[in-house]
Amino acid sequence: MSTTVPPWAAADAYAAALHTGHGPLFLRRADGWLLPLEVERWCARADTVDLEVLDRCAGAVLDVGCGPGRLVAELAARGRTALGIDVSEAAVEHTVLLGGQALRRSVFDPLPGEGRWDTVLLMDGNIGIGGDPAALLERAAVLLRPGGLLLVETAVVDVDERVHVRITDARDSAGAPFPWARLGTPALLRYARGWGRAGQWTAGGRRFVALRSRSARSSAEPAKRTAVISSQRARKPSGDSPVPRR
Repeated sequence: MSTTVPPWAAADAYAAALHTGHGPLFLRRADGWLLPLEVERWCARADTVDLEVLDRCAGAVLDVGCGPGRLVAELAARGRTALGIDVSEAAVEHTVLLGGQALRRSVFDPLPGEGRWDTVLLMDGNIGIGGDPAALLERAAVLLRPGGLLLVETAVVDVDERVHVRITDARDSAGAPFPWARLGTPALLRYARGWGRAGQWTAGGRRFVALRSRSARSSAEPAKRTAVISSQRARKPSGDSPVPRR
């Protein structure tokens, strides 16, 4: 399989922030608006809010957009089957150094264990990956086993926007633009047609939603939006990865 690394994945500012463990780092819209990225929290150990989310995970866990790997590493330390995927080489390397397993791959690429994951995580605003929440939700449904659990961290405000952003640092060094989305909980629930609602909660100033995939899929109903989003494709790495067994 030949894939293309999205333009931001090799951004020096992002890789540098993960290597040092601190920002400042931002997503910048075309109008100049900045969204601070919580690099220090991402590069630290899983905090109490993270642990509460992980306590809700069932079975084998796929962490989509795992970043530097704090959640995958914590699950591995618990002896759980867990795999992180990320299009950033620096993120994958950091995850492996922490003791987790990770692949440099987009969620829209073919992945190990499709249709067999018990839990999929979309933390830290990763419902925005690809800039098309409906497509990402449909892809998550394909990755999960029937009746599987999707845990999503939403924005703390009621927002529903699709934009192009750049990663930028304090020196105003910015990478190439890429599509992104921001969703609050009400917007996520509007997009999640066909999903069962398994709960929503707030902790530590962060908001989360738990969804259940359909208990059965119709073989006559093909996925409508699981085509690869070109800006989120990444090269397929080699190496073993945990795959849920059924």
